[in-house]
Amino acid sequence: MTHSPKLYWKNCLALLVLLALTWSIGYVDLDPFNLIVALAIAIAKALLVVLLFMHIKGSNRMLHLAAAGGVIWLFILLTLTFADYVTRH
Repeated sequence: MTHSPKLYWKNCLALLVLLALTWSIGYVDLDPFNLIVALAIAIAKALLVVLLFMHIKGSNRMLHLAAAGGVIWLFILLTLTFADYVTRH
């Protein structure tokens, strides 16, 4: 499935806005929420890239399954890493 150039420009603009937001949030002290806000912005940017540039949006179920498998594998690896980190002294 091919997307229109207008959609790519909108995606580019959204990514640039999120980039500016990421840059500007670095100068704001939100105490414990800095990490949460930064991760939320990063997840939003990743979703825009995955949906449009990796052609997940409008694709068949097999590609959705492959993408979901990758995300599940990422969560497994992060869980194992975190479990190892918290058990060390």
